[in-house]
Amino acid sequence: MGTRKKVHAFVRVKPTDDFAHEMIRYGDDKRSIDIHLKKDIRRGVVNNQQTDWSFKLDGVLHDASQDLVYETVAKDVVSQALNGYNGTIMCYGQTGAGKTYTMTGATENYKHRGILPRALQQVFRMIEERPTHAITVRVSYLEIYNESLFDLLSTLPYVGPSITPMTIVENPQGVFIKGLSVHLTSQEEDAFSLLFEGETNRIIASHTMSKNSSRSHCIFTIYLEAHSRTLSEEKYITSKINLVDLAGSERLGKSGSEGRVLKEATYINKSLSFLEQAIIALGDQKRDHIPFRQCKLTHALKDSLGGNCNMVLVTNIYGEAAQLEETLSSLRFASRMKLVTTEPAINEKYDAERMVKNLEKELALLKQELAIHDSLTNRTFVTYEPMDEIQIAEINSQVRRYLEGTLDEIDIINLRQIKEVFNQFRVVLSQQEQEVESTLRRKYTLIDRNDFAAISAIQKAGLVDVDGHLVGEPERQNFGLGVAPLSTKPGKKAKSKKTFKEPLSSLARKEGASSPVNGKDLDYVSTSKTQLVPSSKDGDVKDMLSRDRETSSIEPLPSDSPKEELRPIRPDTPPSKPVAFEEFKNERGSEINRIFKENKSILNERRKRASETTQRVNAIKREIDVTKEALDFQKSLREKQGEYENKGLMIIDEEEFLLILKLKDLKKQYRSEYQDLRDLRAEIQYCQHLVDQCRHRLLMEFDIWYNESFVIPEDMQMALKPGGTIRPGMVPVNRIVSLGEDDQDKFSQLQQRVLPEGPDSISFYNAKVKTEQKHNYLKTMMGLQQAHRK
Repeated sequence: MGTRKKVHAFVRVKPTDDFAHEMIRYGDDKRSIDIHLKKDIRRGVVNNQQTDWSFKLDGVLHDASQDLVYETVAKDVVSQALNGYNGTIMCYGQTGAGKTYTMTGATENYKHRGILPRALQQVFRMIEERPTHAITVRVSYLEIYNESLFDLLSTLPYVGPSITPMTIVENPQGVFIKGLSVHLTSQEEDAFSLLFEGETNRIIASHTMSKNSSRSHCIFTIYLEAHSRTLSEEKYITSKINLVDLAGSERLGKSGSEGRVLKEATYINKSLSFLEQAIIALGDQKRDHIPFRQCKLTHALKDSLGGNCNMVLVTNIYGEAAQLEETLSSLRFASRMKLVTTEPAINEKYDAERMVKNLEKELALLKQELAIHDSLTNRTFVTYEPMDEIQIAEINSQVRRYLEGTLDEIDIINLRQIKEVFNQFRVVLSQQEQEVESTLRRKYTLIDRNDFAAISAIQKAGLVDVDGHLVGEPERQNFGLGVAPLSTKPGKKAKSKKTFKEPLSSLARKEGASSPVNGKDLDYVSTSKTQLVPSSKDGDVKDMLSRDRETSSIEPLPSDSPKEELRPIRPDTPPSKPVAFEEFKNERGSEINRIFKENKSILNERRKRASETTQRVNAIKREIDVTKEALDFQKSLREKQGEYENKGLMIIDEEEFLLILKLKDLKKQYRSEYQDLRDLRAEIQYCQHLVDQCRHRLLMEFDIWYNESFVIPEDMQMALKPGGTIRPGMVPVNRIVSLGEDDQDKFSQLQQRVLPEGPDSISFYNAKVKTEQKHNYLKTMMGLQQAHRK
């Protein structure tokens, strides 16, 4: 287990022009905060009212930038997460005190981003600095609203809303949410896109304390899994970072909440009260039971509150005198949180595939040691490898000869052969049983003694008398009835079988159409349906099936086939999207399709070059290893023979000198090729970005063209023509929303203005623009559908 440590608690004060300097004071070490309240003289002379409070915390952030907040609060937690330690960062405080700004920040401005996007960025930066490990990143976004669980990423097209409600499940590995979607992210931009997608789905409301007040608790979780790239290590580490943005506690008298907002505030205050009770219980070392199950919030965070994780609390408070009572309540919560202890430990797991490979290596070594032991004891003929087909066939032959009596004994040399001998005994016995059974089935029809319906049908046919004896037929020499002896089939007791020596075809010809054996009774005669059906009926069935196939093959194609139908200017039924997409690529979207193909060909060419460069790098690396081994051998040989010095200089032979020069040249080539490989990878990443942009643009333009051509009602077609009131890609004038070039122009202007100040913000703004384009497109489609219904 890890070492016990206290939860870190920080206080961030919301900037205000009306700061209460007389009531709120900070310590010189920026780690304590003192609250002084003047006595209320209206209470009289005897007044025991408390007027001074002092809170000792891990840091007080006053007028602190987002950069300073992240460096102080979250950077160490995120960096330790890549080493296998779980982490939890929680924002708590009064409504409107700046919790969401601290956790998420302003998504419109890269400089003002909060802890969450900075943590994502730090994770991917640290992954790039660890080439020796293969690290996968997954994220999820959970919302707890009115004591109900919601997936904020369920609006993604490949997720969709869940039919069954989400539930909290506990297992020995921890607590997880059943039904919550977890998304794999391979690059920083994808993670930002998921973050912005979830932010647009959060529930907010407005009241007197905050215009955009969060009405739910949100938990953004980053799951990390790191595998070593060397096959020798079986262990791998996992960790998760919970970034919790709590809804703000509020006094209904101050916020003026009514109706739905009032109900939301009730649930929020209730869950925060249960959270405080759980924290008080965690801080009390004498408490055995922690009330985690009182609400969904504490239950979902059971393993993140005082468990196996590094935990940090950020308490957001007001600096105004009017909010001093709520500020004291928040600071009391922070001081209670500091009493909670955690035991962070590295989360190690074992890779089954690598464990198998290591066990195979160990098995090979043990076999070698066993072979040495056998050679020392003169047992060189013993082998421990799995038997091949020739050896198994030889054992099978020995077993058959042993059963026939031509072989007195079977030579046994190891345990594997003993098992194979018993296995071959079973094989031989099974083959003999099958041969006997097939012989009986060729001569007789087998009927189960317990099948009374079949026996009754045979008695009605006159084949069996009342006493159960079989009746013969003298007209045909090859026709007779008899009972097979019980000893005919060795190894099995044929108690429940009777056999008849009458072929079914003969029965059918003899009895005719009026025979009681015909029709349904025929099914009772034999246990094998394939033997009951006459050959003529098989032929009829085959002929009927072949006629059906021929009939179906010459039937004309449906008249609404998109390939044969001559589509008018405005068909009644829109064509399928795959067919329309091919038409779009050849006509209106030909230019963007050409650019897409060119970019894709460039990307493939860069990938091919990167593959060739990688092969060269690997070849040079192998040659470097061989040269190093040779050089080490020469050095060891020189040390054994004795080293020579002349005036303080070591004397080496010519061969070792040449190896040193060769190694130096190889390292120079390796650095050059590796630099080329890095440049090619950067080009591939850029080309991939261009290809993704072209693909997205092509699909977006196709959707616009498809809706304009086949979805928009007829009364809007005139407005779409040149000179009309609607231009391509737009909805009616009162609902104009840009989909294409306008967003791209806006993004280009944003890049020119912001990128010089933050060169690492490209992924942030790319994800932001993509999310905005998606939601604009959805709004446009909804507008078109509503207009179509009208």
